[in-house]
Amino acid sequence: MVDRVAGKWSVCILVAAADGPIRFTELERAIAGISRRMLTLTLRNLERDGLLIRTVYPTMPPRVEYSLTPMARELHAALVTLTTWAERHRADVAVARQRYDTRSA
Repeated sequence: MVDRVAGKWSVCILVAAADGPIRFTELERAIAGISRRMLTLTLRNLERDGLLIRTVYPTMPPRVEYSLTPMARELHAALVTLTTWAERHRADVAVARQRYDTRSA
């Protein structure tokens, strides 16, 4: 489960969908570098895992929206904490890597 929700694309989708229902094309625009196929597969997996709700509206063409489940909202809170930590320590990690690489060379 951790592998699934901690994956790069899963995190991006959960963050993008956090503000409310979002359409496929909006997700595609919001997530740089994701292919349509990867977006489709990741959305299906998140829906299967109970993290996304897929709502299809009977319009022509059909409109599809994705929204977070309560379980995903709880996960989103943890992701915000993790990403805030990562941002706060980005420079520290860079320094540590440089120090390590210098010693190991």
